[in-house]
Amino acid sequence: MNIEDIKRQPISELTSLAKDLSVAGASGMRRQDLIFSILQAQAEKNGVISGTGVLEILPDGFGFLRAVDYNYLPSPDDIYISPSQIRRFSLRTGDTVSGEVRPPKEGEKYFALLKVDAVNFEGPDAA
Repeated sequence: MNIEDIKRQPISELTSLAKDLSVAGASGMRRQDLIFSILQAQAEKNGVISGTGVLEILPDGFGFLRAVDYNYLPSPDDIYISPSQIRRFSLRTGDTVSGEVRPPKEGEKYFALLKVDAVNFEGPDAA
């Protein structure tokens, strides 16, 4: 399941998908909350979630994948990337990164990148 594909679906399809995943109260949720709940339900059912975005590295060393839907500005859909992943793959601000994502844990606000699948549309080792 790809985050970008879900964001592009009309609300009627999102509601139907939420019902298939047994998301409680799906019909009364805001679009953003519905997408978030669908992704969490998919992850709980051992489904793989993938995400893509353009990396912005913050002064603290960690980064976020920003979405074109929000003109690359901070948003609730951002995906967190740890400093160790940034160093391991020599990532820079502006790189397009794709990979496997996990939902936020208790106390976290953002989805987090688990595994880097591609950097600038090439394998992570080639980048």
